[in-house]
Amino acid sequence: MSHQPRAPRSARTRLRPRPLRAVRPGPRPSARTSPVPRTSPRPWARTRPSARTRPSARTRRRGGDRGQAAIEFIGFLPLLLLIALAGVQLGLVAYTAAQSGTAARAAARTASQDAGGSPAAAGREAISGWLADGAAFAQDTPEGEVTVTATLRIPSVIPGVDLGSVQRSSTMPRADD
Repeated sequence: MSHQPRAPRSARTRLRPRPLRAVRPGPRPSARTSPVPRTSPRPWARTRPSARTRPSARTRRRGGDRGQAAIEFIGFLPLLLLIALAGVQLGLVAYTAAQSGTAARAAARTASQDAGGSPAAAGREAISGWLADGAAFAQDTPEGEVTVTATLRIPSVIPGVDLGSVQRSSTMPRADD
């Protein structure tokens, strides 16, 4: 009689599915009782969490970690607001510098054409109204050209803080007479 070698015990147990055990209230069933079939309704299994999902007494803490994330966020919130305000302020500085260059070019163009218009009025019209209120213009007329310097105050996000001003100059050739 030919005898086939058997697979090792570990390989045999891996291939065979384990029977399901029902979670029942009360004492734990012995190993000799048959498992509950899969198709039988088990209403108590849905309402009572299994032993694997329930935290044990060792892992549970008194009070727990409830609300810890909210406390950490509240502690971190002032730093986030400060970073946001710094970003907005940096954007305002860059915008004011760009508007100052635009105002200087418009004023220098008007001064070089000798059209009779005011270079300061042309510079104020070329920029945003909320920046134009504090704008100052200086004009220099060397031989054959016009240089206009526009100075704009940098608005601050934080009231009472003065960040100074931005100056930009533009030079245009004078129109021929």
